[in-house]
Amino acid sequence: MNTSQKRTELRAPCATDGPDVFRLISQCPPLDTNSMYCNLLQCTHFSNTSVAAIQNNELVGFISGYILPEQTNTLFIWQVAVGEKARGQGLAGRMVQNIIGRPHCNNVKFIETTITESNKASWALFESLAKKLRTGISKSSMFDRDKHFSGEHDTEFLARIGPF
Repeated sequence: MNTSQKRTELRAPCATDGPDVFRLISQCPPLDTNSMYCNLLQCTHFSNTSVAAIQNNELVGFISGYILPEQTNTLFIWQVAVGEKARGQGLAGRMVQNIIGRPHCNNVKFIETTITESNKASWALFESLAKKLRTGISKSSMFDRDKHFSGEHDTEFLARIGPF
C-alpha cells in the first residue's frame, strides 16, 4: 500500500462536506453537477450509502449512492468523483467496497449504476469491481438520449453487478 492510500480516510459524509462535494464534482467531467442543496442531501440523507475520501484534510473523492426502495438488496451508485490528486490509486474501487462493507448494506447483493457509452473510466471501474466481487456485470439501456433526454444527453446504460 503506498503512502497516499495509508493516509486516505474513508468515512460517511456529513452536511459540512456539501460545498466540497459540489466543488469536487464540478472538477470531474463528465459528471453532471447538481445543486449544492442536492449535494447536502446526498451527504446527510444518504450518508450510510455514500462515502467521502479525505487526504491531508482535503476531500479528494466522493461516491453517492442509495438502496433502491423497491429492491432493498440493490445499492444504486449515483456518482463517483475522484479528484485529480487522487487518481491512479484505486481509490474509487476502495470507496465502493467501503460502502458495501458497512452494516447498512448487509443485505446488498447487487450494485447498479448508469454510465454513458463513452465513459471508459467508469466502465473500467465497474468491470474491475465485478471481477473483485467474483460476479458478472450486465448492461442494458436505461435512459435513452432521445426518449428521455430530448437529445440533450447521451444514453445512460444500466450496469448491474451481482449477485455477490
